Amino acid sequence: MKNKRNNSTSKFKLSRVVTILDPLGWLYGSITALRNKLYDRGTFTSFEPPQFTVSVGNLTVGGTGKTPLIEYLICLLKNDAPLATLSRGYGRRSRGFLVAQPGTSARDLGDEPLQYFQKFGDLVTVTVCEDRAAGSRQIQELYPEISLLLLDDAYQHRGIRPHVNILLNDYNRPFYEDNPFPAGYLREGRAGARRADAVVVSKCPVGISEEEKGVIRRKISTYTRSGVPVFFASVRYEQPVGYLSQRVARPEAVVAMAGIARPEPFLNYLNNNFKVLKEVIYPDHHDYRQTDLETGLKSIKKGTFVITTEKDMVKLRPLAEAAGVAGHFLYLPIGMDFGTDREPFESWVNETVRKPLLRSFQGNKREI
Repeated sequence: MKNKRNNSTSKFKLSRVVTILDPLGWLYGSITALRNKLYDRGTFTSFEPPQFTVSVGNLTVGGTGKTPLIEYLICLLKNDAPLATLSRGYGRRSRGFLVAQPGTSARDLGDEPLQYFQKFGDLVTVTVCEDRAAGSRQIQELYPEISLLLLDDAYQHRGIRPHVNILLNDYNRPFYEDNPFPAGYLREGRAGARRADAVVVSKCPVGISEEEKGVIRRKISTYTRSGVPVFFASVRYEQPVGYLSQRVARPEAVVAMAGIARPEPFLNYLNNNFKVLKEVIYPDHHDYRQTDLETGLKSIKKGTFVITTEKDMVKLRPLAEAAGVAGHFLYLPIGMDFGTDREPFESWVNETVRKPLLRSFQGNKREI
């Protein structure tokens, strides 16, 4: 009885908090809706970039899988035309426009752009700029041959007008059941989904049924334009990789360490596949220090490792190498698995991105 009483009290307190915050959420939603109307009517102007531009973003605060989708698109399109990524570079200590170069750190660039550079640096120009329109202009000036621009997390950045908008929707936190901040986790009202040219429902359970997909599609279509496709993808975890090499390692036990927005899927995977000795979780985009290495290593024994996400690895590896302990660290690569939606999604990319991109690229080559 005591537990039931405590649970009902907690639910009551939660409902009271939501009720108190509702007016603030309504106010915030109204402000963002007015801002969007002013952009839609042309009162506020948007810059159309010279590069064929694809924006990947979301309506909610926190991780929805933007980085894996950007990487998926890079793999699909990297051979079609010269391309660049443009991010805000959240958490970096630099300002303005910056191009990733050998020796650039996460403090200069941000963790996700650095991850792109370490994976695709020879194939992709990785850039950051708070002002996406200014960033696009800088890319055009410095790299006029670049014809494709992938915008990372720019859905609410209305100062730039992408050619294609891909909206991510977390299966576990659907935008159509959420409210604007602070009553919920939305960066803007649900009506913002009307700007999407496609919606990707991320972090789905493996083997999600066609029936459930149909239900979700109908709920999403309430807020999108008619005919906007909805695709479904799950997280694909690969085998752990050592910080010092690309060799796949199979640890006996691990200490889980992460500084990401929603660590639950990462932790669930580790607990289901490894013996987890300890979980060390920091806020998203955590600025790692030497003391964080020591915290992770406290529980390490023979045959065990600290295991992190790939995003955390780009910041932790320099510290671990400097301390001579990188051999005790692994990271867990992830990817986006579209399952049965792979062919429909890639067909949509071909029609909506690749074909107009190639026409644009050939036109640019003739001008040059």
